[in-house]
Amino acid sequence: MIMLQNLFRTRRRERQGEPLYELAVRQARDPAFYTDLGVADRIDARFELYTLHVLLLVMRLRDEGERGSEAAQALFDTYVSALDHALRELGVGDISVGKKMRKLGEAMYGRMTAYEPPLRDDDAPALAAGLARNVFESDDPAVGEALTRYALASRARLAAQDFTAATTRPDWAEIKG
Repeated sequence: MIMLQNLFRTRRRERQGEPLYELAVRQARDPAFYTDLGVADRIDARFELYTLHVLLLVMRLRDEGERGSEAAQALFDTYVSALDHALRELGVGDISVGKKMRKLGEAMYGRMTAYEPPLRDDDAPALAAGLARNVFESDDPAVGEALTRYALASRARLAAQDFTAATTRPDWAEIKG
């Protein structure tokens, strides 16, 4: 009986996480990141933008307390599942998926751990350094400044939204170079 409850709980969580993930991915795919901010149109740079947007939404959701934490966990779980699925679509074999997922998981966790404090503290210099290094592969924090302004503005705009709006139509900042 408990196994069946867990099985259905997972499906309910997936149903909650999928639309949230789609909202983050849709925003991360905005062509302005590539045309206006100069993000390279490569799989690794897209991973960085997906991770940033998932984190921004996770942070907003967690600010809501228990129901927000559940939604944030559902979003995070969906993101991890999507990474696994993407690897398989790219032709990574079952034996290698575990190793590659471990590397991606470490990278994702590392980014979230590095970006969350400066996003919470509105620390533009620290965030710009991390974004420059990870998104633009540059040691010059100035390279990440426009994306930093966008991320901090998105954080503020999402925080100003009520929970329902943030989960159905997040108020992302305008992307400008």
